[in-house]
Amino acid sequence: MKQKKARRRARQALASTLTGVIPLILWSCDGHDSGSNAANPPPLTVQKVASCAPGDKPETALQGQVPASLRATGFDGFNCNLQLAGQLQGEGASWQHAWFQDGAGHQCAYYDTASSTVGRSNLGTVVVDVSDPSKPTATAYLTTVAMLDPWESLRTNVRRQLLGAESAKNGQGGPEFEVYDLSGDCRFPQLLSSVAVGTSANGDAAALPAGQTIQGHEGAFAPDGLTYYGGDRGTPTKYTAIDISNTTHPLLLATWTLGAGVLAHGLSVSDDGNRAYVTLDTDPGVVPDFATLPATNGLLILDTSEIQSRKPNPQFKPVGQVVWKDGGHAQHTIPIKIGGNAYIVAVDESGSGGLNGMAGWQEACAAGLSPFNMARIVDANDETNPKVVSKLMLEVHDPANCDQVLPDLVGRTSFTYGSHYCSVDNRQTATTLACGYFNSGIRVFDIRDPLQPKEIAYYNPAGTLTASAGSNHGAQWVSGGPDWCNAQVHLDAATASLQTTCQDNGFLSLKFENGVWPFPTTTTPPGASND
Repeated sequence: MKQKKARRRARQALASTLTGVIPLILWSCDGHDSGSNAANPPPLTVQKVASCAPGDKPETALQGQVPASLRATGFDGFNCNLQLAGQLQGEGASWQHAWFQDGAGHQCAYYDTASSTVGRSNLGTVVVDVSDPSKPTATAYLTTVAMLDPWESLRTNVRRQLLGAESAKNGQGGPEFEVYDLSGDCRFPQLLSSVAVGTSANGDAAALPAGQTIQGHEGAFAPDGLTYYGGDRGTPTKYTAIDISNTTHPLLLATWTLGAGVLAHGLSVSDDGNRAYVTLDTDPGVVPDFATLPATNGLLILDTSEIQSRKPNPQFKPVGQVVWKDGGHAQHTIPIKIGGNAYIVAVDESGSGGLNGMAGWQEACAAGLSPFNMARIVDANDETNPKVVSKLMLEVHDPANCDQVLPDLVGRTSFTYGSHYCSVDNRQTATTLACGYFNSGIRVFDIRDPLQPKEIAYYNPAGTLTASAGSNHGAQWVSGGPDWCNAQVHLDAATASLQTTCQDNGFLSLKFENGVWPFPTTTTPPGASND
C-alpha cells in the first residue's frame, strides 16, 4: 500500500511539474486513451493488407506477430507486397538511417552503428552508395567523435547539402556536434566542423550555466539548413537550437528546459522554420493504478520564430500540446499535409507500461491499454489544440489480444512489437507512411484518409544466426529470433522501392510488388527521407 501511494504521489508531482513547465496551456488528451469501457472503447486496429503478391510469405498469426513457435525454430521472415532487392549486412546497424542524392546523381545512405568496439572491423557511421539499389556498397566509415556513435541524431539537409550529428555514445556522449559537406560527392563526406557546443571554449554567447551539460541523443535540421535542433539528455534535459549558418563554427543559440521526469527526444521543424514539433518523453512506469495515472507523454508545439529570424537572445515559446496515456517515451514527429490540411505524425518508443518488460505489458493489458507502442496521426489545423485522430495500431497492439501475444515475449525486456521511426513519401502532399516496428518489421500504410489508415505492405526479415557486432540489439538478440527494424525509411516513387536498415540485417533495399505503391498522386522529393 505504501508503494502504491508513493507511486501515485510521484505521478501527481510529475503532472504538476509538467503543468508548470508550460503555463496557460491545458493538457489536451486523446479521448480514446482512458481505458476500455462501453462509453470509451479502445480504437480499432488498422485495416490489414488486402492481398499479397504470389510467392510472398504472409504472416501466419496476428497482424505484426512472430509467434513463439516460430521464434523457437528460427524465424524465416514474412513479406507481403515487398521483396528484398539488395542488402549490405556489414556489421549491422543501429537506430537511424538518413538519405541524400548529390548533384551528380549519386544516391547515398548513412546509418549509425553501436559504440562497442568488440568484434568490429569498421567503426562509426557507414556511408553506402545505393546508386544501384541491388548492389549497395560501403564507400566510407566516419569515425570522428560524434560519428562514432551519433545514436538518433544523424541527419541530412537537402537545401545546404549537409550531414550532421551529435555525440551520443550509447547515452554517454558529450557536447560535440559535427557537420559534414555532401555537395561534392555524397559517397565521401567532408568534415566541416567538430565543436563542443554550449561551452565558453566554443565562444557560445548562449553558453550553459555552471553545472549544466549537453549530451547528444536526438535531433533534426530546420529545412533551410541554418539551424540544427537537438534533443539533449544532459543536465537538465532540454531542447537546443544550434546556429549552423557558419558551418565551420556552429554556435548554441537557445535552449528549452523540460521539467523533472520529462525527457527530450525526437523532433521536427516546419518548412518555414517557425515551429518545432517536439516530444514529451515520459515513462508511465509499472504502477497498479492506470485509471488515476495522469497522461503526460506526447507532443508539444514550440514557436521558434525568434530563433529562425535570429532575434537577439531568442526564446522558444509554447503553442499547444496533446498527451496520451496509451503509450510512453514519445520518440519523434513528422509535420505533414494531407488534402491541404495540417497533421503531425507522432511515434512512441514504448507502450502504456513503459520500458518495463513483461510486468509493464501485463499491467497495461489489465487496464485495457495497448502494451506496445505505435504511430498516430494528430490533427494540427488548430495548433493550440492538436487532437489525435487515428492510430497505426496493429493486431498485436490491441489489448484484446494480449493472451495471444505475451507468450511470444517471455524473457524479453524492452523493444518488441512496437514502433520507433516512421517516414512519409512527401511532407507537403503525404499519401504514405512507412514505419519500423521492431519485431513486426517494416510496415507501410496508405494515409490518404488520415482518419482511416490502411496497411498495404510489410517486410519482416529472417532472424540472423549470428549477432552483428555493430548492432545495439545486444542482450535482447536471440539466434534465429526476429530482428529490430527501427530506422527511418526512404521511399522512392520513381523505382517503387524503399530503403532502410534493421539492426542485425543491416542495410536493406526493398521493392514493392503487386502494384500496391506508388499511388497515382504519390511524389517523393529526391534525396530526402521525409521524417
